[in-house]
Amino acid sequence: MRRGKVFYQNDLAGIITETPDGEYTFVYDMNYIQKFPNQEITFSMPVSDKIFKEKRLFPFFEGLIPEGWLLEIAAESWKINKNDRMGLLLACCKNCIGAVSIQPLNEDENG
Repeated sequence: MRRGKVFYQNDLAGIITETPDGEYTFVYDMNYIQKFPNQEITFSMPVSDKIFKEKRLFPFFEGLIPEGWLLEIAAESWKINKNDRMGLLLACCKNCIGAVSIQPLNEDENG
């Protein structure tokens, strides 16, 4: 299971997870919900304590992954298959343009 911390600016907004069966979940951090109840990371995921689930990587997160020649460079540099969307998200989206960034969450971290 791979997970990443999702930051909105410098605030931990939530956790994205790729489950062992290949599904994806996103859940907002409770502190973020209390502090920023109207500051969603995307309109398709309003701030809530609900668990968002998809069979594919959420379109918003998919849009953060590089495309074209940047994708080629990233895939070669990190030895990641271009179809490994979660791997690319965790490797390439630490310093995204815009307010949202993703930091890998190690298995020994609680989130």
